[in-house]
Amino acid sequence: MDQAASDTVYQFEGFVLDLGRGTLLHPKQAEVPLRAKSFDLLCLFLTNAGRLLDRDTINQAIWPDVVVTDDAITQCVRDIRRALDDEQQRILKTVRRRGYIFDAKVTIKGEQRLAVSAVEALPLPDKPSIAVLAFTNMSGDQEQEYFSDGIADEIITELSRSRALFVIARNSSFTYKGRAVDIKQVAGELGVRYVLEGSVRRSGGRVRVIAQLIDAGTGNHIWADRYDRAVEDVFTVQDQVATAVITAILPAVMDAEQRRALRKPPENLGAWEAYQRGLWHLGQFVPRTDNEQARSFFRNSVAIDPMFAPACSALAQTYMREATTYGIRQSDDLLRSAEGWARRAVDSDHGDAEAQATLARAVSMTGNHNEGRQRAALALQLNPNSAWAHYAMADALLFSGSPTEARAALIMAQRLNPRGPFAPNFMILTIISYYLERDYEKAAAAARRAVASYPALQQSYRWVAAALGQLGRTEEAHVALQRALEVSPEAFLGYVEKRPLWYRPEDYDHMLEGLRKAGWQG
Repeated sequence: MDQAASDTVYQFEGFVLDLGRGTLLHPKQAEVPLRAKSFDLLCLFLTNAGRLLDRDTINQAIWPDVVVTDDAITQCVRDIRRALDDEQQRILKTVRRRGYIFDAKVTIKGEQRLAVSAVEALPLPDKPSIAVLAFTNMSGDQEQEYFSDGIADEIITELSRSRALFVIARNSSFTYKGRAVDIKQVAGELGVRYVLEGSVRRSGGRVRVIAQLIDAGTGNHIWADRYDRAVEDVFTVQDQVATAVITAILPAVMDAEQRRALRKPPENLGAWEAYQRGLWHLGQFVPRTDNEQARSFFRNSVAIDPMFAPACSALAQTYMREATTYGIRQSDDLLRSAEGWARRAVDSDHGDAEAQATLARAVSMTGNHNEGRQRAALALQLNPNSAWAHYAMADALLFSGSPTEARAALIMAQRLNPRGPFAPNFMILTIISYYLERDYEKAAAAARRAVASYPALQQSYRWVAAALGQLGRTEEAHVALQRALEVSPEAFLGYVEKRPLWYRPEDYDHMLEGLRKAGWQG
């Protein structure tokens, strides 16, 4: 190493790395200890900030004359993340099965930022990647800059909670602030497929936020919206707008990813794409063949990447759906399979909120509602904006005797994902919550809405019949009972011949009471 290089001082995220002294200083000025190889690897990342480094490149640079295992790299990466307080991987990011990217603004003391060449496009991660640019302050008042920055920053923070997305850190995406940018160039430099940009105009007591999500590959706008709010509390407005944007763009990204996967031949699908194809079939909800096709795609995804937690979670969901919608008579075996896949998902990624929520549902459906509530609470802690986590909490609460609290969780789940593949589940649990409260009028009305939305779903007719039976409207109840038998006699008989594991005995008897009043002779 020449003298000039050895005297280099790097600065990033408040840290200072001095090559000449061989030290790493924390933003609080305390020296951070690092083993020699971990220090060398951090230097390598800093000199290649923004670029993907695969394990072969790292091996050749750090251990040029020695053969080492992957564990050596993993341990050094762990040391670096611990030193940088980066357990959430906002700075040093793992690109699954490819390598690592040091995703932070890096400067050399007295020089400009080390930037990736505009000509060189970074490779895309396996999962959907997104950069949120600093929102433009249109207010004409520089004092309002903090407000527009705060909205974009809140969106980045909340999007980062989702394990389904690769989210570029604020320090990288905000480097384009105040510049007229070409979205395709930005996407290439940051290595992302989607870019979210927006503007904020604050005037008097109101604020208007406009946001749009762009597919950088095609240049198409896949989502855009405008939000008008009265400003009473700045931070409350930032939270409200950020939540509204996240609620809208996550389904938009997943829909775009499914469409992308659907265009590829099945034999050319990777783990992520096979997972997306499976989600499309899972979203069809009622046809049993779609559930089977979804399971097949999820199995292919796991075969390609055995540690891919989302596909393991989704496999568990197919077994739960089969147990509740089609094969209730074999539900015990199906639920054991569901729990097994859900636990494998959690083992693969303990910090995945969706995996924890899936396990919450799986154990609740075996009657273990205490663990179900605990797992659902953990999922919500990991990602408060997960509709699936709110649904898992509702499931555990409802079948453990708390229908009112369950309905509150369902309302939040519906708000976060009103048109997702599990919207019918939300409706069914809402019906049950009213029925268990003995508000049969609302139960019957909710069940009729479910029938109108999903006429092939047997459960809706069963609850219409039970609620109307309790109301003494025998003739209408009997019609609904007959319809439930016509739609799926197997599922109906499965529910009434044996108590499902997730029902408390008193709730199950309550359901049978309504069905007998509707004319059921079993």
